[in-house]
Amino acid sequence: MSKIHPVIMCGGSGTRLWPKSRKSLPKPFLPLVGDTTLFEQTLARCADAEQFAAPIIVTGSAHLPHVEAQLGGASARIIVEPQAKNTAPAIALAAASLPDDAIMLVCPSDHHIADVAAFRAAAKAAAELARSDHMVAFGITPTHPETGYGYILRGDALPGGYAIERFVEKPDLERASQFLAHGGYSWNGGIFAFRAGAFMDELAAHRPAMAQAVRDAMAGASGQGARLHPLPEPFASIEGDSVDYAVMENTRRAAMVPVSMGWSDIGGWPALRDARERDERGNTVRGEVELVDCSGVLAETNGPRISAIGLTDVAIVVDGNEVLVTTMDGAQKVGKLTGASKQ
Repeated sequence: MSKIHPVIMCGGSGTRLWPKSRKSLPKPFLPLVGDTTLFEQTLARCADAEQFAAPIIVTGSAHLPHVEAQLGGASARIIVEPQAKNTAPAIALAAASLPDDAIMLVCPSDHHIADVAAFRAAAKAAAELARSDHMVAFGITPTHPETGYGYILRGDALPGGYAIERFVEKPDLERASQFLAHGGYSWNGGIFAFRAGAFMDELAAHRPAMAQAVRDAMAGASGQGARLHPLPEPFASIEGDSVDYAVMENTRRAAMVPVSMGWSDIGGWPALRDARERDERGNTVRGEVELVDCSGVLAETNGPRISAIGLTDVAIVVDGNEVLVTTMDGAQKVGKLTGASKQ
C-alpha cells in the first residue's frame, strides 16, 4: 500500500496565546505541552516510515527559519507560501506538488494529540476512504459542550467511517450541549485526508479561479532541492478561503473518521491549561510560582516570581517585559489586546 503524505500547515499570528506566543514566534514553535514544540510533536506523529512518506511543510517566509531549525535535519519538502491566503490555497499548493494518486493527510502544526496510536489508526482509516475519492475529515469525539469549535454530524456508515450529513458552525452553549447529548456530532479538528488529484478536482469545481492560480503558481515555482517557492503573481490574485468553505461544505463526497485521541487545538489559555499535567486542584505552573488556595490556575513565568492567593480559573503569564492576567472566561479576548494585536 502506498504511503500517506503528511502535509503540515505552519502559520498563524500568535495572538491567542500572547504574550507567550508572538507573531515572530507563534505557538507551533513553542514547547507548550511537554519538552518539545507542537511542530516537533506533529513531525513525530507522522514519523512512522512504514505508514508515512516524508512530510510536505507549507509555511510562510517569516516562519521558515523556525521550520528549518526544528526539522533537525529530517527529510521534508518545504513549500514557501508567497502570501497567507488561508487553508484552502495552502493545501492546494501541496496537492499540486504531488502525483494525482498520492494520499495526503493535512495536519495543523499547532495541535496537541495525546494518543499517537489512535491518531495513526485514524490516519489509516481516513486514507482508505480517501483512496475512493472521499474528502475525509477527522471527527474528534467531543468531551464537553465546546462553543469554540465547528461540529460535524455523521450520516450513513462507510467502510472505516461515515458520510458527513452536515457541518455546523460554532454553536452557543445550549446547542453545544444538545450536540453532546445527541451522540452523532463530532468536533471538526481541521485534520483532513484527500487524494491529491481528487482535491484539486473538487477545488476546480467549487473555486475554479483559486485552483487555476495555484496550478499557475506551482508551474512557475522556483527553488533548489527540497524547498519550493511558488510564483508570487498568480498566488497574489487568490481570494483567500478556508478548506471548510471552499471544499468540505460543497463536496458531495464529504466523509469523516471518528477518533478519540486526546486532541486539543491549544486555542487559548484554558485549552493549554487543560492539556498540561495539573495538580490535585487543577493548577499548572512553570517557572518560579507560588500558589496558595488557588484552583484551575495556569501560572508561568520566565522571569519574576508569580505569587497568587485565593484565585480560581485565572491565567497569569509573565514573558519578558509583558504580563498578562485574565480570567479563563476572558481569555478569548486576549487577541484583541493592544499588545497582541499590534505586534
